[in-house]
Amino acid sequence: MGRTISDSIQAAKELKQIVDDAGSVVFFGGAGVSTASGIPDFRSPGGLYHQKFAYPPEEMLGHDFFYRHTEEFYEFYRTRMIALDAKPNQAHLKLAELEREGKLTGVVTQNIDGLHQMAGSEKVFELHGSVHRNICTRCGRTYSAEWILGTSGVPHCEDCGALIKPDVVLYGESLDEECIMGAINAIARADVLIVGGTSLVVYPAAGLVRYFQGSKLVIVNLEPTPQDAYADLVCACDIAAAFDF
Repeated sequence: MGRTISDSIQAAKELKQIVDDAGSVVFFGGAGVSTASGIPDFRSPGGLYHQKFAYPPEEMLGHDFFYRHTEEFYEFYRTRMIALDAKPNQAHLKLAELEREGKLTGVVTQNIDGLHQMAGSEKVFELHGSVHRNICTRCGRTYSAEWILGTSGVPHCEDCGALIKPDVVLYGESLDEECIMGAINAIARADVLIVGGTSLVVYPAAGLVRYFQGSKLVIVNLEPTPQDAYADLVCACDIAAAFDF
């Protein structure tokens, strides 16, 4: 078991050293990466799971709920899942910079907000999809998040009239196999794996960490995770501050 540090300045210093010494780095991130951009996570005290809605968020984000209560789903989706005003924070920006430098070989994210791409990252494996792709269930035409926000009620395809479904993985749905394999390959080949902003309790995504065979595992998360005991360094601090180097 490695060391745990909570001072963000020291965390940034040590994280920089590990990245500088690495041949290749992969980042695996969750909702905590985007909280610094103003997007609420799910399980923290201020997260969506602790807020009051007509239905529990876990239910509203389910496959069955989408098809049985489509209008209620879209009301929640428009107001709580799409955050077009959010901007990339220091963590997103540093990761994109490291990719441009050839140091970072991939970002594996559980987030659906597209902030990594907005920051400039290109090698992004979106395990749970993206709100920026909304697809007709019949003809496959894709609609943007902006288009969805410009509609009301249940959106239907302008070409064929069929139901449009967000390209996000709902509870009860399987992850995309091609995306999973890409993420596994990236993690397996990395010298350093940085896990950030995730509790590592949501499977199957959290299980991808076990494919890491490199030299250094770093975890950056305010709360403890089940993998802390196996990490070489645990940064128990704000993730944006940890990437301020």
